[in-house]
Amino acid sequence: MKKIWAASALLISLGAAAQQGGAFSVDGNYRVELPVKWVYLTYRGAEGKNVTDSVQATADSKYHFAGKIAEPGLATLRVKYEPNTDGTPRKIRTSRDYAAVYLSPAKIDISSVDSFSNISVKGSAAHDEYVKINAALKPYNARIDALMPEYMKANSEKNEDAKSAVVGKIQNIQKESKQEYLKYVKANPSSPIALYAVTQYAGYDINEPYEIEKLLNSLSPENKNSASGKSLADRVEISKKTAIGRPALEFVQNDTLGKPVALSSLKGKYLLVDFWASWCGPCRAENPNVVKTYQAYKDKGFTVLGVSLDQPDAKDKWLKAIHDDNLTWTHVSDLKYWDNEVAKLYGIRAIPANLLLDRDGKIVAKNLRGEDLKKKLAELLP
Repeated sequence: MKKIWAASALLISLGAAAQQGGAFSVDGNYRVELPVKWVYLTYRGAEGKNVTDSVQATADSKYHFAGKIAEPGLATLRVKYEPNTDGTPRKIRTSRDYAAVYLSPAKIDISSVDSFSNISVKGSAAHDEYVKINAALKPYNARIDALMPEYMKANSEKNEDAKSAVVGKIQNIQKESKQEYLKYVKANPSSPIALYAVTQYAGYDINEPYEIEKLLNSLSPENKNSASGKSLADRVEISKKTAIGRPALEFVQNDTLGKPVALSSLKGKYLLVDFWASWCGPCRAENPNVVKTYQAYKDKGFTVLGVSLDQPDAKDKWLKAIHDDNLTWTHVSDLKYWDNEVAKLYGIRAIPANLLLDRDGKIVAKNLRGEDLKKKLAELLP
């Protein structure tokens, strides 16, 4: 469910950035009620890898960070408090103890008042623009937040119809909110966060690659030619090759016994290529739906191929999850986590994810969840 209301949560895509990098410094101060022990800053460094830096709290409630970035990008500030008087750790709350700051190669000053997440930032032009976009998104986030009690009630009552209805409302609001990114990009193609806005508009799964390509080409050369700009261009190319109506890209990966399985060997049936992992909570929650659909349609010409993004040296966890969740179809994995070769081939950046192929190996649908998969198969296999 995290992907459904990402707009209302502090989900930060580190590195979705643009233009030139360099050295930065952050000088912060805070006035909060709880006693601070550590302050952390996580950002994408000059080498393109995530860096987490930490400093201990000082008596004057100040902190300092310095580093280098390859290009402006979102960073996360978070705080760790001194333990409670009884020695137990204090609970961390996203809404109180985390903050997003858009780093630029500049001297940046940050102040936190009342809660650590309530920040004001000076010195980063990129952050100023980021604040503008967030202000435009605020009404949509408020509408999503207002639906959360309705969703929680349906979830607690195990009312799947009501839950699906709420999810549909949330998804419609998110579609509306994405137009704010589109408007921003068209009005500010040279902005230091224009590429961030395009990336957010594109989403995890690029469904309109030619539209995103057009937007990308409208940006300034600095944005387009940045590392993140080139990365998005690569994603667009993958999306073109994996669009609905295209033949699925061939691959071979080993099954649970170490025997190679070619995608093309499963032609002749409608096939769900299901990307998941034993460690992925939303995947495990979706597995019962896939099992029910498989049982209903396996004798009508439908099957599943599981592609696991399990971690290296975690084959036992992968096999246990297959057994525990009763996933009685073919499974493959190279146990390379997010470097899974099939996931990279198809541009998979979040799981669960899936592709539905027809008998000839052509992609007919993507990311079908719950009853949507059943409904689609009911059309194709009456």
